[in-house]
Amino acid sequence: MKKSKILYTEDDETLAFLTKDNLEQSGYQVTHCPNGIIGLETFHKEVFDICIFDIMMPKMDGFELATAIRKNNSDIPIIFLSAKTLKEDRIKGLRLGADDYLVKPFSIEELLLKIEIFLKRSTKNHIVEPSLYEIGRYYFDTKNLILFNETEKVSLTQREAELLQFFLNNKNSVLKREQILTSIWGDDDYFMGRSLDVFISRLRKILSSEKEISIENLHGIGFRFNI
Repeated sequence: MKKSKILYTEDDETLAFLTKDNLEQSGYQVTHCPNGIIGLETFHKEVFDICIFDIMMPKMDGFELATAIRKNNSDIPIIFLSAKTLKEDRIKGLRLGADDYLVKPFSIEELLLKIEIFLKRSTKNHIVEPSLYEIGRYYFDTKNLILFNETEKVSLTQREAELLQFFLNNKNSVLKREQILTSIWGDDDYFMGRSLDVFISRLRKILSSEKEISIENLHGIGFRFNI
């Protein structure tokens, strides 16, 4: 299986070593650059799947690097890792086209989750998803937000439809709660988690007549849509 390639810029040698090592142990191919100038040169020489940039670097900082890359590539995911904690810095990073901004010290687990989400999203952007799914005796019309069969039609809310489509695109796979929340709501706070539980209960009720379909609750982990 082809490894996803990460361009990683960081001038702190110790942090760079630890982060690169963790990412490689998780199956990624990582190219580390100690400053933005080398990072930009490397970006133009190779093909990468995602970029992770420190902001405060010598010669060319992460903001300048992201700006230069976005002039030629508007699609590649960019994640900033920075000790700069001001809201203004986060907003600036996102306005430059970054997909996320993690403040140091960051959790390697959170970074890995973000990478996984953005790589999937990037891949989906190049795939034409079906507008009609077959689910047992039902058909799911994603454009009109309805589940229907020969005898009934059920209207879904936008969030319910997005959740069902996410499950169908990742059927029979373990999905972490935070992965679902971040993919659909963009965040994983408590209140969104409660909304997720409500929507899952409704989908279970709607699909209860389909014996070959279940939304399995994996305690302490998340869910699996079995079909």
